[in-house]
Amino acid sequence: MNVAGNHPSELLERPDSLLVPTWTKTGIALLYNEETGNTYDIRLKLTKEILTIQKQDVVCITGGESSSNGGAEHKVPVVISKIFKDQAADQTGMLFIGDSVLQVNGINVENATHEEVVHLLRNAGDEVTITVQYLREAPSFLKLPLGSPGPSSDNSSRTSSPLFDSGLHLNGNSSNTAPSSPSSPTANEPKYEKRWLDTLSIPLLMAQVSRYKAGTDKLRLNSFEVLALDGVSSGVLQFCTASETTDWLRSISTNVNDLTLQNMKMANKCCAPDDQIVHMGWVCEKLQGSDASQQYKFKFLALKGSFLYIFSTPPVSTLDWPRAETIHNLCEVLFKVHKLWITEDCWLQAKLYLGLHQDCELRDDKSFCFSVMAGNGKNHYFSVELGSDLAVWEKSFQRAIFMEVQRSLSRTYTCSSQGKILRFTIDFETGFTCSDNVSKNVLWKYKFSQLKGSSDDGKTRVKFLFQNSDTKQIEMEELEFSDLTAVLHCIHSFIAAKVAAVDPVFINSQSIARKYMYNS
Repeated sequence: MNVAGNHPSELLERPDSLLVPTWTKTGIALLYNEETGNTYDIRLKLTKEILTIQKQDVVCITGGESSSNGGAEHKVPVVISKIFKDQAADQTGMLFIGDSVLQVNGINVENATHEEVVHLLRNAGDEVTITVQYLREAPSFLKLPLGSPGPSSDNSSRTSSPLFDSGLHLNGNSSNTAPSSPSSPTANEPKYEKRWLDTLSIPLLMAQVSRYKAGTDKLRLNSFEVLALDGVSSGVLQFCTASETTDWLRSISTNVNDLTLQNMKMANKCCAPDDQIVHMGWVCEKLQGSDASQQYKFKFLALKGSFLYIFSTPPVSTLDWPRAETIHNLCEVLFKVHKLWITEDCWLQAKLYLGLHQDCELRDDKSFCFSVMAGNGKNHYFSVELGSDLAVWEKSFQRAIFMEVQRSLSRTYTCSSQGKILRFTIDFETGFTCSDNVSKNVLWKYKFSQLKGSSDDGKTRVKFLFQNSDTKQIEMEELEFSDLTAVLHCIHSFIAAKVAAVDPVFINSQSIARKYMYNS
């Protein structure tokens, strides 16, 4: 594992003020095909911008025509054409004529030539592990050409007609190749060596990383998948231990976040000071009223200027911002951490449980969840992959909301009381004011510190309890709003921003997600 060195000026400021270096590393993993159930040995190469997947292949280096990709000469898989009776291959009872050979001792041979596979088997040693795939129907290249020899002799079992170059005889000679004497190699005999060859590159800019099976809350044990912005998938990457999974997941996520941060800085150069991007990134949203097969969907969130934007795909130009699926005013949203816990089968090694209240709204098995409740009554339930991601989103929402409160300074809503139309104003400096809608005469006025409690009916009506600064008595004011949720969220935003302006240390001390980061 290597940590790329960064000059102090190159360390970009993160929303949570935590500076993490960019990771460059290589390592061995398994690539799992969920459709076939096969796994392949691979090597991963991580750089600042790209995750490269390499497969081990046999390459001809001398004495023959070199091919960097193997490339079967007949553009067909290498198949088993004969199994000699009572030999090791026959005794396993698991190999059959017509099986396609996928791996030899963990080396992928799907694109190898017949000669390369024969060479690999001859030099495999006393123990050989072969991965095969059953071909449901014998393809045309398994059929004998006209004038070919008849069925094979009785000294083999489960045999079919001999094949041409694509055929492979186990515990015997290949169909067209006689074994060469190790003591007297011919001058032109090709030589081969195993090499790691690039097979897939995943750009990390705005890439997604997920430990869960697509559309579900089913955790893949010690596994995750990386999806590029264009939808290209790494496949399911498997690791031997939880610590390896954690290490790779954090390293890849760090690089993705760094690239996103750089992209934000570039975009902000073209934005007005009051329309800056505070944070953006992928989350997974639980779909409401969805069927069991597709309960979750990736969404791209952005905190920009006065609004929270929710996209199905990231905005790549200024024209994309108005095309968001949903836009919410930041003063009227309420961010809430729902879950931050660690289960025994989770990839995290830390055995830390934060006494976080597990309320009745927990609806899945995902570990790091938060909700965004909007003023229009629309609620969103999101999850992220890492506890550090959750902490960043919590801090970013706080920062974006506080900035919006300080930009707007006041919000006014139409309300009513005893049949009269009134105006209710929340002001960052003065607190709460209620005035007549027509005459503008002030009916009552209180500071934020005078608010001692409130209650509402969940529909339109709210009761405020204020303490009179002179008499110290509690005074109740009752109002009705058509957009009650938006008003309550706005009050919460203004009070939190006011407290943050007076005592920012207190606000940071209330962060549940950040407590996790520091303790773990």
